[in-house]
Amino acid sequence: MKNNLLLLVLLMSGWSVAEMQKNEKIYVAGHRGLVGSAIMRQLELQGYTNIITRTHHELDLCNQEAVDQFFAQEKPDYVFLAAARVGGILANMNAPADFLYDNLAIQLNVIHAAYTHEVRKLLFLGSSCIYPRNCPQPIKEEYLLTSELEKSNEGYAIAKIAGLKLCEFYNKQHGAQFISCMPTNLYGPHDNFDLQTSHVLPALIRKVYTAKKNNEPSVTIWGTGTVYREFLHVDDLAVGCIFLMNHYTGSQPINIGTGQDITIADLARMIKDIIKFEGKLMFDTSKPDGTPRKLLDISRMHNLGWHAQISLDQGIKNTFDWCMQQHIFD
Repeated sequence: MKNNLLLLVLLMSGWSVAEMQKNEKIYVAGHRGLVGSAIMRQLELQGYTNIITRTHHELDLCNQEAVDQFFAQEKPDYVFLAAARVGGILANMNAPADFLYDNLAIQLNVIHAAYTHEVRKLLFLGSSCIYPRNCPQPIKEEYLLTSELEKSNEGYAIAKIAGLKLCEFYNKQHGAQFISCMPTNLYGPHDNFDLQTSHVLPALIRKVYTAKKNNEPSVTIWGTGTVYREFLHVDDLAVGCIFLMNHYTGSQPINIGTGQDITIADLARMIKDIIKFEGKLMFDTSKPDGTPRKLLDISRMHNLGWHAQISLDQGIKNTFDWCMQQHIFD
């Protein structure tokens, strides 16, 4: 890609260059994960017919040479970079080096190959954990790098910050069209329900269902239950990602969320009611809470014309029903 002064001006202004055509080649990196699988479903629902994927066995995104060969062979027009090493507090605390290294490697290889092989546009999926631990609420995009990060997932956050900055700098230096979005906490079909590595919402679904199935008197939850979290159904995120790919071009990352949050205690009670568990909820205050609150300011996304559609209670019901249909807990 050659530098182009006019394109750079348009990039900085947030001007949308062109929408994806239904037959153009779209690569979804991480198509088996929570986010990637949702993007795949939504692309197919919207009539996109030329979607390419690779499993981890077929293509190790941490291998620079393999990634470059893949892009040289396939020449995708658009890329959704949803591949990542992800996990909850316990996983992040136990393996910070792995979270930092693997995510840096994936991002560096895919973003650079997208530039080298002239991908028309790339969307990078970040995370709300990139923002400082104690920044003002709701969190605006400009609060990035204004103070200290949450220590419990610092490795993952630093990697994601590097990814969005890499997109920004390829735009600035080379006239690329690489955009970044920062989703809030996600959940839905194809989530990770492993108690050792999962995030809070799928972990709670599994804990509460297991307690009901085993007729246990209570469920123990990490932390005080008083911290707030915002949750977005992954199908809403997928719609938002395709919307951004078609309607936004700019270097500033954009938050994606619902604009509403809930305490972990209230979330646990909601899940308890949906699963119809009659036991007690116990809170282990010796375990960490993580960031006190992470409510995203989503005014930029709303101003572009996108709004979340799936309520939290309905989303949890749908997710639990999917788990039952797929025999996730058998």
